[in-house]
Amino acid sequence: MIDELEVRIADLRSRVRRALADGDRAAAIDLRAQLREAEYAWDVALQELAPIQPVRATSALPGATSLLPVREQVHQVLTLLTVASAPKMIVAVHEAFFSGDLVATQLTSLRRDERNSFETSPHARPYYLCNALTADRLTPVRALVAVSSWPLDRRMIGPLSARVDFLTAAIRIGEHLDRIGDPSPQARRLLWRFASNIPGAASPFEAAEPTSVISAARAELEVHDSEDRRHREAAGQRARKQLGEVEQLFGAQPMGILRSASPQ
Repeated sequence: MIDELEVRIADLRSRVRRALADGDRAAAIDLRAQLREAEYAWDVALQELAPIQPVRATSALPGATSLLPVREQVHQVLTLLTVASAPKMIVAVHEAFFSGDLVATQLTSLRRDERNSFETSPHARPYYLCNALTADRLTPVRALVAVSSWPLDRRMIGPLSARVDFLTAAIRIGEHLDRIGDPSPQARRLLWRFASNIPGAASPFEAAEPTSVISAARAELEVHDSEDRRHREAAGQRARKQLGEVEQLFGAQPMGILRSASPQ
C-alpha cells in the first residue's frame, strides 16, 4: 500500500505543477487537496507498518542524541499526538518517548525555514511543518505546530479546539503507553499532567493509569467534538476559497503586519 501511495503522490505532484504552469487554478486546488489526502494516508500507513516505539537513553549512554534532524523529531511527536501542539508540549512528549535532546528554542525558526523551503520548491518533501490557523481570521496560530499532510480542517483552531486537541492528545498518549507496557518516569509524569486536567481521569492519591485517562478523555470529547468539528469544517471551506496554497499551510498575514509594512 505504501508503494502505491508513493507512486500516487509523485503523480499528483507532477499534475499540480502542470496545472499551475497552465494557469488552471481550479484544477490545481483540486489536485492539491488530493495530494494532501494521499500524503496523510502515507503517514497513517507508515505508522501502521512501523508503530512509533520509544527509544530510551540508558546509563551507559548518558549523552545519547538522536540522529534525526530536528524537523523529523518534531514530526515523530506530532504523528503520535495527531493534533497541532505547542513547542513545550512537543519537547515534553519527545522527552517521554524518544531519545536525544530537543529544546523549544530549536523550533523557533523551524516553520519560517519550512515556509521558505515550500515557496522555493513546492511539494518537494513528503510533508512540511506548518501552522495551525485561527478559524475566524485564518491567520497563523504561532504557538502551534502542525503537519502539512493533515487535512486542512484539522489545522483550524476554533473556540473549542484547544480543549478538543488536549483531550485527543491525552487519548493518544494513553494508547501509546498502553502499547509500550513499561513506561519511563518521564512518560508517567506526562500522563499525570494530562490526567490532572481531565475530570475523572485519576485519583489525586494514585498514579494515573492509561485506560482511565483514555476513558475520561473520550467521555468529555463526546461533549465537544461535534460542535468543534462544525467550526473547523466551516473554517476549512473558507480557507480553501480565500487562501492561496502557501497561506493554507502558513496562514494569512495579520492585518496589523500588512498595515505596518505599508508605506506611510
